[in-house]
Amino acid sequence: MARGSELDTRQDPDALVRDIEETRNRLAGTIDAIVDRSNPKNVAHRTLARVKARFVSPDGSPRLENIVPVAGAALGAVVVIAVLRSLVGSD
Repeated sequence: MARGSELDTRQDPDALVRDIEETRNRLAGTIDAIVDRSNPKNVAHRTLARVKARFVSPDGSPRLENIVPVAGAALGAVVVIAVLRSLVGSD
């Protein structure tokens, strides 16, 4: 708050009340936005939307340029685990 408006507020109680109400409304809006952004359900929806956007194009077709590397990595991990289990199991 600027110094000039401080003087105005001190001299005018109605201005002080308006200032408090405006501040309260801004604070309430900020708190509502924080609550909305931190709501686990909303976080999950945003995350799902990001993942879906990465693997599915807007027209609904799969984005193979993103799917193939992930599928390859998953398959590689399964193979490594299977090999390790067979090596450990053979002892």
